[in-house]
Amino acid sequence: MSAALPRRLAATSAGPVPRVVGPADVILTAAVIALVAFGVVMVFSASAVRADQAFGDPAHYLVRQAIFALVGVFTMLFVARIDYHRYRPLTYPVLGVSVFLMLVVAFGFGRSAGGAARWIALGPINIQPAEAATLALVLWLAYSLSKKAERIKSFEVGFLPHALMAGFLMLLCLKQPDFGSAVMIGLLTFTLLFAAGARLGYLLGAVLLAAPVAYLLIATSPYRMRRIRAFLAPFEHRMNEGYQVFESLISFGAGGVTGVGIGDGRQKLFFLPEAHTDFIGAIVAEELGFVGTFLLIAIFAVVVARGFRVAYRAADDYGSYLAVGISTFLGHQAFTNLAVAMGMLPTKGLVLPFISYGGSSLLVNCAACGLLLNVSRPREGALDEDAAHDDARTSRRSRPRRGAAARRRPPSRQALRVGGRHG
Repeated sequence: MSAALPRRLAATSAGPVPRVVGPADVILTAAVIALVAFGVVMVFSASAVRADQAFGDPAHYLVRQAIFALVGVFTMLFVARIDYHRYRPLTYPVLGVSVFLMLVVAFGFGRSAGGAARWIALGPINIQPAEAATLALVLWLAYSLSKKAERIKSFEVGFLPHALMAGFLMLLCLKQPDFGSAVMIGLLTFTLLFAAGARLGYLLGAVLLAAPVAYLLIATSPYRMRRIRAFLAPFEHRMNEGYQVFESLISFGAGGVTGVGIGDGRQKLFFLPEAHTDFIGAIVAEELGFVGTFLLIAIFAVVVARGFRVAYRAADDYGSYLAVGISTFLGHQAFTNLAVAMGMLPTKGLVLPFISYGGSSLLVNCAACGLLLNVSRPREGALDEDAAHDDARTSRRSRPRRGAAARRRPPSRQALRVGGRHG
């Protein structure tokens, strides 16, 4: 374990499971539900005109997103009630199904859109296997790292197997192609290995090896180079590859401090592509302004901060790694999506969690939050930071003095008598 996370109870599938003694994190629950509800409102605002033109029904996307939101919230609450230790036996089946779906998509059997085959159509629902595979990887890493304990510092046991699995999933993402999900998988693996206490030299070595590979993947790909050019000079390329970023920046500028009001934005009137999915953050900025965008970022910050707090207070290593992975997963999505919309990063295909339209991502993120909420439930033996601090302070106050002060204390008469008798 690294210094960031304290040593936990060794709760395994064969050992005792700490008993739940309290409810889930109320603040985290409220923040996630608020984001889901806000997402339904913003999806309707961003998609009504497009839905009316395409389907003759302004509420087309609203109804679907509302259904996904209800199912997602119930999924989150259901997962939060099942002890997370019960998911350990499902680790390899879930990972296996996710890898199979990734292979199906990578070899051209998925649905194509925007030049990439990333989805599998199941009736009215489009599933993006990369999202499920990322969560499955978090489950597997948490399971594997919690079993290896002190062996995590070895190259053959602690580093290599996890790096190979992450690399395999990254290759499947690049085959689609989906560079954003590949980066997400690499970042999650690095973060969890670092939190588990893997040798820093191995991690830095992996980064140094990955850097030139990433450069070659970008430099040899025409569409990725176009995105880089659009990122570096969006105004010069505003009529071609920089069009999305340029229109998104107009949204942020038009919003001002307080925005133009929900429903009154103009960029969604066929100026800004993907206004209800990848660039919904720009619609939030236009209609709610700097104040609304700041509050949205603050709520995401609360979710991530509470998630890491859950990791610190978890009852065992498995729960700590689950919480670290899920918090990183949600935080990276939110940061990348908003940074792209603001022109701070090149365009990627990552959605804004809980806000962007899409049933697949919403269900995966809600299920992940359900796991996080379950880990947050207090258990016997879990670390209570405040109680531990108070106990340590009380112990220090009641401890007898040692050292030079104690040695200077004059001996008692009884000690002198004893010394005189035996001296």
